[in-house]
Amino acid sequence: MNSSLIGNFKIPLPPTKAEQEAIAGALSDADAMIESLDRLIAKKRQIKQGAMQVVLTGKRRLPGFSGKWEEKTLGDLFNFSGGYTASRDQLSHDGYCYLHYGDIHTSAKTFIDVNAEHSAIPKLQVPLSKVSPASLLSDGDVVFVDASEDDEGTSKHIVVVNPEGVPFISGLHTIVAKAKTDELDHGYRRHCFQTTAIKKQFLFYAVGTKVSGISKSNIAKVTMPVPSVPEQSAIAEVLSDMDAGIEALEARLAKARMIKQGMMQELLTGRIRLISREGAKSAKGELDQNLAASRLRVNQKENVSREGAKNTKGGAV
Repeated sequence: MNSSLIGNFKIPLPPTKAEQEAIAGALSDADAMIESLDRLIAKKRQIKQGAMQVVLTGKRRLPGFSGKWEEKTLGDLFNFSGGYTASRDQLSHDGYCYLHYGDIHTSAKTFIDVNAEHSAIPKLQVPLSKVSPASLLSDGDVVFVDASEDDEGTSKHIVVVNPEGVPFISGLHTIVAKAKTDELDHGYRRHCFQTTAIKKQFLFYAVGTKVSGISKSNIAKVTMPVPSVPEQSAIAEVLSDMDAGIEALEARLAKARMIKQGMMQELLTGRIRLISREGAKSAKGELDQNLAASRLRVNQKENVSREGAKNTKGGAV
């Protein structure tokens, strides 16, 4: 690619400055809408992060709950074991569901729903008789990675949602935590390992330079405060509502970006013409409606949350 080639490119050009300005205005308005959604999502994430640091540590309690939280080690709560070794090259679309540690690192969620995500989960063709029962994942199991190339990844984990007991194999470089007791609510497990205090402990026990690793014996030493199961359920509900609000906004953002891409393909090629600024405004009307609807839904979710959730959010900003 050089300047002479670029100079020979032909592009469709609107015949009047007024039409060019109308197109630019429509696309700029779409960009502004996308940026507004981006800022809103970032704000909601910050609020949720702040909320987790206070409600998961007992610094702020939800209404109706009192009493001291008991300090537990993860070794008190879980039995730990390793996964079944298989390389990425051995995975395909056939066989039993297989949880690769790389997929934990890249997941934006802290849980995996085997039924809902079954088709997307990599598969491994292996007789189950060759897989240790400790490496087969059950509902509520927590799977930690045992190696990471960055500090943030040291405590990466995922909670398994598998109520029907679908065969699901934990893989290479994973540490499987199976509950010893019923002291931790399944929903609470999705959130409780994300506090700054717990992440610092994982970093403390991790060893290595370019790649940090943590052992089963050291994970067992990590401590955490444990509220009663009813309080855990209430906390999990509040945080899950916040997650749902963020996910709704992210879906709207993805749609807004798709709409803007479609507008560019139509307006910049002349397939759709704008004859005035009013026409440009109508072209991005769906974006305005999407943003307003997203904000309304998020606000409604927050309004119906318990009063304690509101107080938590307010204190975390």
